[in-house]
Amino acid sequence: MVNGKRTASIFTAGAAVLALAACGTPQPPATTRAPAPAAAAPTPATIAPATPGMFVATPGATTGKTLVQWLGQSATRIITPGGKVIVIDPWLTSNPKTPEGYRNVHSLGKVDLILVTHAHADHYGDAPELAKLYKAPVYGPAGLNQSMVHLGVLPAELSPRFNKGGTITPLGAGIKITAVHAEHSSELTWRNPATGKDETHVGGEPVGFIIELENGFKIYHMGDTGLFGDMKLIGDYYKPDLVLIPIGGHFVMDPKDAAIATRDLIRPRYAIPIHYGTIPQLKGTPEEFLRSIGNSTIGVLMMKPGDALQF
Repeated sequence: MVNGKRTASIFTAGAAVLALAACGTPQPPATTRAPAPAAAAPTPATIAPATPGMFVATPGATTGKTLVQWLGQSATRIITPGGKVIVIDPWLTSNPKTPEGYRNVHSLGKVDLILVTHAHADHYGDAPELAKLYKAPVYGPAGLNQSMVHLGVLPAELSPRFNKGGTITPLGAGIKITAVHAEHSSELTWRNPATGKDETHVGGEPVGFIIELENGFKIYHMGDTGLFGDMKLIGDYYKPDLVLIPIGGHFVMDPKDAAIATRDLIRPRYAIPIHYGTIPQLKGTPEEFLRSIGNSTIGVLMMKPGDALQF
């Protein structure tokens, strides 16, 4: 609040833009939990692409901070406070929005864990190649992982199965990953090498991921989803600090739906809009999302592909 008036502030540094909505605290309906405290601004960070053969994380050392980098569409890289590298929905090599320098699977430098929310090509993408290159397991919907093994895409040790409601600790007890519901579909398109033709196979049911890091910071990567009422349960129960939320429309929530999900149901400290602008149908914009959220304490982080923020 400034001079008794509601204000909106914009934090800009490097290529990242933070739009923090007004500091006033509206009274929530009785059926929603209280909003999170007003968010402090995360700091921009710089990550350079690795070169082939360079297998180190950037910044590479234990920082005590959480670093989140958006690479276009839903592709996200997280460097945990302990230096582990988690990659989510890694569609990189053929993604028109992938920033320069990241169109090669070697460019991530190091990957400890790969998460895939569903089997569609713009999320499944380069997961098998990354898994084989970095010897990093891929966790996704159980049906997708089973198909990858049966089709010979990945060996079982790189394609372990779990499912909605399950919590795994593949990087040690300090990092917990839980699969939650997403309202979407999940078909795996696979090109049969014997025939050269595409086939459709079981991709399991789509999921989102709640990722709790070593310092307790929680990230909810929603993958692709429509609006559904149990987003409130996810918000109330897991209390994520940061949500990566699709806003493009057509295949996923549009900005208005995403604003309802963020402001009224999940109520995180921060939200990063993703999954927009890649193809003509994904017309939603971060500016529409911010306007739709309106008067809220939630920090809307408006990033460009390649931007990184440190929390």
